[in-house]
Amino acid sequence: MTLNVVFMGTPDFSVPTLRAILAAGHCVKAVYTQPPRPAGRRGLADTPSPVHGLALENGLSVLTPTSLKLPEEQARFASLDADVAVVIAYGMLLPKPVLDAPRLGCINLHASLLPRWRGAAPIHRAIMAGDAETGVMSMQMEEGLDTGPMLLTARTAIDPDETTGELHDRLAGLGASVVVETLARLEAGNITAMPQPSAGVTYARKIDKAEARIDFSASAAVVKNQIRGLSPFPGAWFEYVHDGKAERIKVLRAEVVAGQGTPGQVLDDRLTIACGGDAIRPLLLQRAGKSIVSLEQFCRGFTIPAGAVIGG
Repeated sequence: MTLNVVFMGTPDFSVPTLRAILAAGHCVKAVYTQPPRPAGRRGLADTPSPVHGLALENGLSVLTPTSLKLPEEQARFASLDADVAVVIAYGMLLPKPVLDAPRLGCINLHASLLPRWRGAAPIHRAIMAGDAETGVMSMQMEEGLDTGPMLLTARTAIDPDETTGELHDRLAGLGASVVVETLARLEAGNITAMPQPSAGVTYARKIDKAEARIDFSASAAVVKNQIRGLSPFPGAWFEYVHDGKAERIKVLRAEVVAGQGTPGQVLDDRLTIACGGDAIRPLLLQRAGKSIVSLEQFCRGFTIPAGAVIGG
């Protein structure tokens, strides 16, 4: 027996799960995703989401409503007669009539070990906080923000040098397996939903652009977590005044090294920068409008001398 599934997702993170659901032989009745939007520089044509593209490749019906609050949209959703809806980073709130429509409800995949890091940016926040472990969890959706009963969990260690981009890709693949197993057990009727613990709740608020500015008065360990937590997007950065002009430079990877000095002071010709404790050495950097380069390539084309003090 296969399930009739409505899939609801938008970004790259959702794509492996849609692929896995199709490979498992389930019938995808429709795919809901965000409407096409302009990509890149102003003036470019609207671009379908990654989920939209995969759905079209597989001949699936794609729906892109701007809201699910309208009665006619809720009626259209109900008319799909789905056994279950799978929701992954869809980007739109589901009203109660939508949550209640599928026979087995709506299942969400969340990229954290709930109740830690409920909300929009769990991968960024886990790395920025220096967490040693994270995971993915399937849960039964309800009206609260990531508050629904837990179904299946997969845990994984976070490597001390892992970036948000790298962890994102790992969790996307891990999540696909969790969702497929969740569907199989729902179909067989041998899965139990467990309430989330009331203790340990934290919120992964959306990343604010102001958080990307590096504060060298923090310890080097905190700065490193900020850098890897914001890599590749939006990218942690500092400003350096060069030829009378302030230039913003992104740091996409860095290491903690021994060193002392005024926070923000460049300690050597390898761009070792003093922090509130120890020092940080950038390993991958990007000037505005330029490609990402290694520290060696950066130093060949741009000089920040030892003794200079740079701002966050």
